[in-house]
Amino acid sequence: MAPPANPYAPSSFDEEAEDDNDVWTPLQLAALQGDLPLIEQLLASPNEDVNTPARGYYGRTALQAAASQGHLEVVQRLLAAGADPNLPGGNNGGRTAVEAAAGGGFAEIVTILVEAGARIGEPPARYMGRSALQAAAEGGHTALVENLLAMDGVDVNAPPCRYSGRTALQAAAENGHLEVIQILLRAGGDVNAAPGRYKGLTALQAASVGGRLEVMDVLLAAGADVNAAGCYYQGCTALSAAVESGRKAAVEKLLAAGADVTAVSGDMQRTPLQVADLADNADVVEILEAAEEALESS
Repeated sequence: MAPPANPYAPSSFDEEAEDDNDVWTPLQLAALQGDLPLIEQLLASPNEDVNTPARGYYGRTALQAAASQGHLEVVQRLLAAGADPNLPGGNNGGRTAVEAAAGGGFAEIVTILVEAGARIGEPPARYMGRSALQAAAEGGHTALVENLLAMDGVDVNAPPCRYSGRTALQAAAENGHLEVIQILLRAGGDVNAAPGRYKGLTALQAASVGGRLEVMDVLLAAGADVNAAGCYYQGCTALSAAVESGRKAAVEKLLAAGADVTAVSGDMQRTPLQVADLADNADVVEILEAAEEALESS
């Protein structure tokens, strides 16, 4: 049976897959499904390894699988059987058990894992990884974010991972979690933290992609750089981000805040108007042409 859909699960389950694909052991799959009776049966075998590594791009250990779905009793049972809370996850989107639990907002499991020795301040995995705080912020789990910020070793400004990474503030901004954003800013979150090198976004760029106007207002008031450069690969300014996603109101807000209508960034080096032309968005093209004309005549 295939694992259920989740933020970084495989799209299919294939026991005959090659090493770079996801192969789940019976224990890992039972843990993902919260099947405690089957887990007890499997653990009764002297040959069962509770710490069989995650295999493939999106694989998980049994403990990570249970933690990601909020199966509290299963997590407790696996820890009692010697599960290591600090093992890495799969190659892409890999998360330790505590990071997986934080992403789901499972605060009690996070606490249990920390008490069991989970390292709460570990940097995120290289590909699409999230620290515990980044994962909780991305999910909009307000109380958990506050709890994590109070823990030793948790850095509100921990850098994003290299590929598709987000700081806690960038993650919250991208998903429109305004209350979390305000908590992070009060805790010293850097509104102008640099984006990850590949497919990264500043907090304002992340909010602009989704046209999250209220979030954009909060970030601009906190000093967000409206003209911050985009990341190296697939980067964009906030204005280009709003243009590409067709967010007319966001485009107007950014221009009013001083966005440079001629700025280019990232590997594509396109102006906002070029981005709008490619997207065939006539309304946005009209706004940008007017802004360019005003700039030329000034």
